[in-house]
Amino acid sequence: MEIKTFGVIGAGQMGNGISQVAAASGLNVIMNDIKTEFVEHGLATITKILARNVEKGKMTEDDKNALLGRIKPSTSLQDMASADFVVEAATENEPIKYQIFKDLDGICKAGVILATNTSSIPIGRIAAQTGRPQQIIGMHFMNPVPVMRLVEVIPGIATSDETFKISWELAQKFGKTPARANDYPGFIANRILLPMINEAVYCLYHGVGSREDIDTVMKLGMNHPMGPLALADLIGLDTCLAIMETLYDGFKDSKYRPCPLLRKYVEAGWLGRKTGKGFYDYN
Repeated sequence: MEIKTFGVIGAGQMGNGISQVAAASGLNVIMNDIKTEFVEHGLATITKILARNVEKGKMTEDDKNALLGRIKPSTSLQDMASADFVVEAATENEPIKYQIFKDLDGICKAGVILATNTSSIPIGRIAAQTGRPQQIIGMHFMNPVPVMRLVEVIPGIATSDETFKISWELAQKFGKTPARANDYPGFIANRILLPMINEAVYCLYHGVGSREDIDTVMKLGMNHPMGPLALADLIGLDTCLAIMETLYDGFKDSKYRPCPLLRKYVEAGWLGRKTGKGFYDYN
């Protein structure tokens, strides 16, 4: 099946980024979310990024308008009936994702691949919610999507070779470098990254160093572009906690136990940049 129309479920920071790179590759995009204001905010974010690119001479005004013209806003999953490939980028919540995939399975045409941008939930578990497990796959984009080149492509136990090949080539069409990860909790990226972030939170929790000193050590000592606590704020502390819980549940190994301070911040609603406060204050 030729992919002409690309569906994205979720218009948040991941969903609007995926929509932008898909539209930039020439595909028609349906960007869906549960509320009009969420979709409008996603479109405003894309518009702002593209306007900045025009100012820097990276694209023309006509190119910007053409790209935006390829993105159709949607608040109804029924719109995915016309999609040739769908990526789900909803919140990292298993019951929510399961329901989305059950609904998409009944709405989308036979043969349409349904991918998930989950950062840690097992692909096989998601595939089991559908009648097309051979066409379910993980495509884990990195944040911010327009900038980061990596996409983890994660086949489940039932994913067909054809589904994997199409998804791999689609990532390349988006200008990304795909890497294969097998279906284990956290895949590759987050199985390595999140325990490091969690350990940085433990360092803060135990008073080993201040937030600034912890981040400075990792930036200057390990040459990371940003410190782990600032990165956690960028990812979202609720997402970090959800991934650590998935790792802990999946492996039952105490080294994946989420730091109590991380849980405390999430319970307080301090989720990072998206709420204006996390380990740092963004207000």
